[in-house]
Amino acid sequence: MTQTPTPKPLLETLRGTRQATPPLWLMRQAGRYLPEYRALRAEKGGFLDLVNDSEAAAEVTLQPLRRFGFDGSILFSDILVVPNALGQDLWFETGEGPRLAPRINRDTLETLVAAPNRLEPVYGTVRHVKAALDPAVTFLGFAGAPWTVATYMIAGQGSREQAEARRLAYADPALMEAILDRIVTLTIDYLSAQIEAGVDAVQLFDSWAGSLSPEQFERWVIAPTRQIVDAVRARHPDTPIIGFPKGAGGKLVAYAAATGVDAIGLDETVDPVWANKVLPRDLPVQGNLDPLALIAGGETLDRAVDRILAAFADRPHIFNLGHGIQQDTPIAHVEQLVARVRRSQA
Repeated sequence: MTQTPTPKPLLETLRGTRQATPPLWLMRQAGRYLPEYRALRAEKGGFLDLVNDSEAAAEVTLQPLRRFGFDGSILFSDILVVPNALGQDLWFETGEGPRLAPRINRDTLETLVAAPNRLEPVYGTVRHVKAALDPAVTFLGFAGAPWTVATYMIAGQGSREQAEARRLAYADPALMEAILDRIVTLTIDYLSAQIEAGVDAVQLFDSWAGSLSPEQFERWVIAPTRQIVDAVRARHPDTPIIGFPKGAGGKLVAYAAATGVDAIGLDETVDPVWANKVLPRDLPVQGNLDPLALIAGGETLDRAVDRILAAFADRPHIFNLGHGIQQDTPIAHVEQLVARVRRSQA
């Protein structure tokens, strides 16, 4: 007798089916706001030690599911494993964030020796999580989008204005294309391998997309994203792809039309009423609660949640934050959020 598959509300939403109660997950839901994460991090050592320990990373991935019962589980890893697999050294400075060396320029690009085996622990994490995950929960893999990954590779660290990458893109567009081509090629294989290991859908995080002019956005965000979407879809046609171009603002319309993503994530600066009017009616959207409203809690949180739910009441919608959850977010406020979303349209 054939067993009926367990429904996955989040996955069905990504495929275009509106749910009476929007499915819910939070970006960076596995992490420092959880005491169980902090305890495991202290036991395992540094952040990369945790990412590269497949069993420990799987445990971190599952922790928020046990506590909050989210509809989606996001793989615990980091977007910078890709430049590490392209040959850059990666480490984290305490209190200062990630570092990559050598910084990429015309002289150093050709010295890199790709090491795709560095991604094997991620695939191990996926397999461990898949074996333990509630079948009703949608398992999300991810990668950094090429432009955002390139900004780190060029500067050797994070940068709020991405000035070095933007300067290079204007001064030497051929070099920028060469950098992005390497990122695109590896990212296609990386996301495909995550899918083959067990994720149900994938998200491309373009955290620094908002720093570009419209023309540059089209060239360095839309075009490489479209390459990834087309290639991954050719290999895995049933796997939805979420695009999250943070800071894109009015360029979201062009992004939605030209990249081919199955769903689009909205950051907290986007007016949900406007987004609902200008984006294609059948396009699933994800977002877009301000992480600071979640920290505020109380009536402020309830009002913010209700406004988003009302704006997207007639389209496929996944409730999420507009960016990652902050480490000082009270657990009780996350519980309040989950209750508010789930009682709103039940």
